[in-house]
Amino acid sequence: MLDFVIKRLLQVGLVVLLVLTAVFFLIRLSGDPVSLFLPQDASKEQIEAYKESYGFNRPLYVQYGDFMINAIQGDFGDSLRSNEDALQLVLDRIPATSQLAISALILSLIISIPLGVLSAYKRNTVFDKIGVALTVMGQAVPSFWLGLLLIYFFAAQLKILPSGGGGTPVHLILPTVTLASYSVARFTRFTRSTMLDVLRKDYIRTAKAAGAPTFRLIMRYALKNSLIPIITLVALDLGVLLGGAVITEVVFAWPGLGRLLMQSLLNRDFPIVLAGVFLIAVFYSVINFVADVLYAYVNPQIRVK
Repeated sequence: MLDFVIKRLLQVGLVVLLVLTAVFFLIRLSGDPVSLFLPQDASKEQIEAYKESYGFNRPLYVQYGDFMINAIQGDFGDSLRSNEDALQLVLDRIPATSQLAISALILSLIISIPLGVLSAYKRNTVFDKIGVALTVMGQAVPSFWLGLLLIYFFAAQLKILPSGGGGTPVHLILPTVTLASYSVARFTRFTRSTMLDVLRKDYIRTAKAAGAPTFRLIMRYALKNSLIPIITLVALDLGVLLGGAVITEVVFAWPGLGRLLMQSLLNRDFPIVLAGVFLIAVFYSVINFVADVLYAYVNPQIRVK
């Protein structure tokens, strides 16, 4: 078990390193940010002075080396636009994004697990077929399109919910529903699949033949064992929610990390983009590490391997 933990920790570090390296080079393909922050009539001396102050005039490999050394120390530099500490600006947006992601995760679990269980228990019925069709639609519909539809009906037409912004629980409703839609469909299909596998097991048939009540059969035997694989899926879905939050926060003007990253990408504010990607990569890797450890703990077969 100790070897497994050490190996996974090394993988976490490697993943974060590779992600930072990829983003460092990719965002520089968008062009020189100097033109966005200096007036069009800026002199050559002003341009060179600006580049020197941020190190843009140095060779790319030197910039990369300095960046990695500073990133290990948690220093991503200052925002090119506001001159504030980039990492602190990102950290200030984490609570809003966490609130949105956790709300979407809770909502998706509350809806999807009962639907998945019922769909598996009523396999090939009308309920099951409708449920499967809805989950396919839920995974196919783009989140930004769903968000715009919700804004149109509930904000523009019915005028019962705000179209965007933050600060109150009411502002959280539409973005949460939008962000949770994909996860609801995904969790429902996965729960249905795992429940069908468990319901075919011999011990389920034995319990059913012994006259075990249906509710007890599902809740005590089938659901308990089918939830083990969902641990990993929930962890993976947190990463999906963080990625989806970028689009959702832009659509609903939610003051979170995703909106900040999108604005920074458009403004070529490299320090903020790198700081944000770093935190997301660390969070996603750590969550997956914890999920793997928990999965190995609750599944004896994994521990043996």
